[in-house]
Amino acid sequence: MMKKLFTLALMCGALLPASADVVTPESTGFKFTDTKVVKTTPIKDQYETGTCWCFSVTAFLENEILRTSGKEVDLSEMYTVRCLYPEKAQKYMRMEGEMRFNQGGGIKDVLYAWDKYGTVPESVYAGMNYGEEKHDHQELIAGMKGYMKGIVAKPGKRYSTAWLGAINGILDAYLGKVPETFTVDGVTYTPQSYAASFGLNMNDYQAFTSFTHHPFYKDFIIEIPDNWLWATMMNVQLDEMEQIVDNAIMSGYSVAWSADMSEKTWQWDNGYAIMPVLKDEKNMDAKELARWRKLPNKDRKTEMYEFNGPQPEMEITQEVRQKMFDSFETVDDHLMVIVGLAKDQKGNKFYKVKNSWDTNQIYDGYIYVSSAYFRAKTINIMTHRAAVPAAIAEKIK
Repeated sequence: MMKKLFTLALMCGALLPASADVVTPESTGFKFTDTKVVKTTPIKDQYETGTCWCFSVTAFLENEILRTSGKEVDLSEMYTVRCLYPEKAQKYMRMEGEMRFNQGGGIKDVLYAWDKYGTVPESVYAGMNYGEEKHDHQELIAGMKGYMKGIVAKPGKRYSTAWLGAINGILDAYLGKVPETFTVDGVTYTPQSYAASFGLNMNDYQAFTSFTHHPFYKDFIIEIPDNWLWATMMNVQLDEMEQIVDNAIMSGYSVAWSADMSEKTWQWDNGYAIMPVLKDEKNMDAKELARWRKLPNKDRKTEMYEFNGPQPEMEITQEVRQKMFDSFETVDDHLMVIVGLAKDQKGNKFYKVKNSWDTNQIYDGYIYVSSAYFRAKTINIMTHRAAVPAAIAEKIK
């Protein structure tokens, strides 16, 4: 997110501040050409919140409405956030605090909320009751986490009947009470009837991942802390997961994408993410060293890398991917939407990815992600079942 300061950690990451230098496509050394882009709604700004899970999958569903009806809608992310926090609090209580209670979520959370609570337009529920112009949940989550920590300590030796009402009171104060009915274009809806009006079936959407610690072609509960719903993913082979994305885009479907953006080679300001073959500086000659440079990353107290154009990238096999996941080199920290295929000036394949960090960035809020980065750093994907290649669909029945 191109902000003066963005201090969010865990889900959606501790993001990078805007670069002091003016960045242009020419200055990065990369030249991207879009080869296929699906229709998508405008980019939004999650700002100081860890709700990328909601912004990304809501954008994905907006794309589905646009694909199926041609109608562009702006749905409320904060309505979904408001509806799910009490459920997350109840599970945290039942687990006696032995799980995360934070802003993060998973790729299936919005589907679950859509079926149970419906949806509303952004114009009906903006979730901005706390005197700010942009979303900022730092105070909200700090207050709720502190409260829930006190509750699970059971100072009265058991839980009272009041604690959940208090959580709802906090949420109403910050985000607002959810509407029972509202009117759009002269028609009165409930949140459930409004969701039903779009004709989407949440059972039509399938989430996929690719890891060897579970059998292929079976569902499993992916072991990431923000999967508080304990949602299942279908496990396919790595090549097949990439084929699903490619086929989806070429068939006009977008893809929700959960991934790791904590890599030093995730270059948000410069608009690309790659998995180059990095060598120790001591083993590089001057010509090779000139192709990339280290930059201080004060937010993360590490270093990041900036490259001058396309680089040789790692070969990401199933084994390499698994090792990265098992060693926590790959972590779950951000969700976005893949909306296109592209290539760089050397013909290398990239994915065009829609983010939720506003548009004040080199590609107006989009980033180009290499095939190698996708293969290494994807946690899971989700798309319409009809977008799955027939051969893979047959394997998963």
